[in-house]
Amino acid sequence: MLAYNSWRSHAQQEVSLEHQPLELLSSLDELRERIALHLTADQPGDVLPLVRTGTVGAAAAREIDNTLAGRTVLVVDDDARNLYALTSMLEIHGINVLHAENGRRGIDTLTAHAETDLVLMDVMMPEMDGYTATETIRSMPQYADLPIIAVTAKAMPGDQEKSLAAGASDYVTKPVDADHLIERIQHWMNPS
Repeated sequence: MLAYNSWRSHAQQEVSLEHQPLELLSSLDELRERIALHLTADQPGDVLPLVRTGTVGAAAAREIDNTLAGRTVLVVDDDARNLYALTSMLEIHGINVLHAENGRRGIDTLTAHAETDLVLMDVMMPEMDGYTATETIRSMPQYADLPIIAVTAKAMPGDQEKSLAAGASDYVTKPVDADHLIERIQHWMNPS
């Protein structure tokens, strides 16, 4: 009976979470703060949604680009927090997201999913870093024109050039600004 009550309580919490409004957050830092609040709350309803004025909410709603809906992006990053944040940013726009935790698995995931439209590649990862993974992908003729955006916290002079020299199409620094990232994805997926 105890297991049933625990399951029922969990199911009720899931139902209550399904009916909460979607919050559009302005930055990765804000997302991390909201996650921390939810993780430390006693009950799911204890954390109130952000209150935004009508004009901000309307502006945020206009920023969602439906032209990206149904497209597929591979996120290659070894940090679960970054995977979660990037996935959240992309899924708001209807993008299908694939994950890999290092360059080697990223290449395996890419070759297994021909529908991949773009890759977000972290630079610093164990086993195979983003530079090597990008060079390897570029050596495969079928991916010569695949957009690869290097996403990195390593923002030292020369890092952007090194990413581009490895074959990246573009370069975005962490913490990732959601609007800037979506703008860069739009640029590469919907070239004029």
